[in-house]
Amino acid sequence: MKQEDLGRLVGYQLKRVQAALRSAMDATLREHDLTTPQYICLELLDQRPGLSNAELARDAFVTRQSMNVVLRNLQGAGLVTRPATASQGRALPLRLTEQGTARLKAARAGVLAIERRLTARLDVRETEVLLAQLSDMAESLPG
Repeated sequence: MKQEDLGRLVGYQLKRVQAALRSAMDATLREHDLTTPQYICLELLDQRPGLSNAELARDAFVTRQSMNVVLRNLQGAGLVTRPATASQGRALPLRLTEQGTARLKAARAGVLAIERRLTARLDVRETEVLLAQLSDMAESLPG
């Protein structure tokens, strides 16, 4: 395969988009003293309070060890809280603090602006089709 053919590979284009998106998110989130994994963690906890470390790691696409670091930093900043002991089982359910909710809301506006830039050339129908296609692609490569 020639170098110029890379642009015709879906995987290569997806990686280009992912790298550009991550760069834009990192720059925007830096203004809110957050990293992209921290922001994703806050969004997940806002949508589903009480998730465990393992659930957050899986849904944020990071290892449990990486999520431990993310959570330690979020707890240290007073953005999330978890009980010292589990009420049942071993998992310690996490929740946003008021400060965490406020920081998330402030950061979300910048992230949504990036999302609008990302899809600016697509109409609503094209965006829906793209989302369905991306979901199908992810499902085709379980792992």
